[in-house]
Amino acid sequence: MLTLTDATDTLDLGKRRPATIFLVEDEDLIRDTITLALQDEGYAVVTASDGRQALDQINSQLLDHNLAAEAVLGVRGFDLIILDLMLPFVNGLDICRFLRREGCGVPILMLSAKGSEIDRVVGLEVGADDYLTKPFGMRELIARCRALIRRAITSQTANEEDGPSFKYGELTLYPQECRVILGTKEISLSPKEYRILELFMSYPRRVWPREQLLDRIWGPDFVGDSKTVDVHIRWLREKIEPDASHPTYIITVRGFGYRFG
Repeated sequence: MLTLTDATDTLDLGKRRPATIFLVEDEDLIRDTITLALQDEGYAVVTASDGRQALDQINSQLLDHNLAAEAVLGVRGFDLIILDLMLPFVNGLDICRFLRREGCGVPILMLSAKGSEIDRVVGLEVGADDYLTKPFGMRELIARCRALIRRAITSQTANEEDGPSFKYGELTLYPQECRVILGTKEISLSPKEYRILELFMSYPRRVWPREQLLDRIWGPDFVGDSKTVDVHIRWLREKIEPDASHPTYIITVRGFGYRFG
């Protein structure tokens, strides 16, 4: 099911247009209630009621376009995805995992009736930017939507005005120049160390399992074990952390992997 509405609230993303939110929710009442609340706030809303419909919309609205230049920056397609965890046919975790594997950086807000810590961690681990447990208030949902969209637009605007860069604390990474600055000092990194750091800083607070890091950095044909990741993380920490034994940039999430920040 596809629902598009006009919206008075627009974003300056090359062209002024309504901020578009993709809502994937199988419960009719919840989906309709959220849709009306978002429309009242001036958002355009696209909806899907199961995992297969969601993937169809994702492929047509996001992945069929130039993903790196458009969907990742929100220039075209969706500015935010609200994704229910439990969906018919294809669940929300698999959809989220698919999007991140394809390189889609559109913010994702995960919804779930499961409120345990392990469920929240898993949702964030596969690439969700935020997690909201049912039942929830519409004001909280809208506030989180605004925050996620604002964060994405602020990041894009900063890149357009100042050139692409990632900054966290004293650490700044310049992708076009392959340079890393810690405070005022340039840090020398190996190609693998640089790619790990660039990936981490592109997705702050996202948890990366070792297997995903191996696939992203070393490639699917790599023959070896996950200890390779641990070794490179240790080397990277020694170069960027004030105290490598008590890291503040690259954090170990026990039982899952690593996250940045």
